[in-house]
Amino acid sequence: MIRPLVHNDQFLSIPSTPAGKEDLAIVRDLTDTLKAHRSSCVGMAANMIGFSKCIIVIAPFGMPIPMLNPRILSQSGPYETEEGCLCHTGQKSVTRYQRIEVVWEDPDFQEHTAVFEAFTAQIIQHEVDHLHGILI
Repeated sequence: MIRPLVHNDQFLSIPSTPAGKEDLAIVRDLTDTLKAHRSSCVGMAANMIGFSKCIIVIAPFGMPIPMLNPRILSQSGPYETEEGCLCHTGQKSVTRYQRIEVVWEDPDFQEHTAVFEAFTAQIIQHEVDHLHGILI
């Protein structure tokens, strides 16, 4: 189900809680909502559609990848960039890292660890910030 986007900074600043099996409907709704905004969006966090759960979906190459309870384990190669967000107007200067190592669970709750670089790493960092209540 495509959900409306949340624009309330107070809600978006609340850190998310871990996702469990009872939250799989949120993964589907988040994926549907991301697909509906694919022309202007390559990633979304659950709080952007009203759920304070540690769930993101990224689509750096068009195919949505759900990540539950993602954690960035390491990062290297800091750089400054400008980012926008569907939940806010304008752009904001942020520090991102060229290379990150991430651990997450898939919708079957199997754990994965991988290294991401460049634009995909930037997307994950932006969405993980959402999970921590950091406004972009």
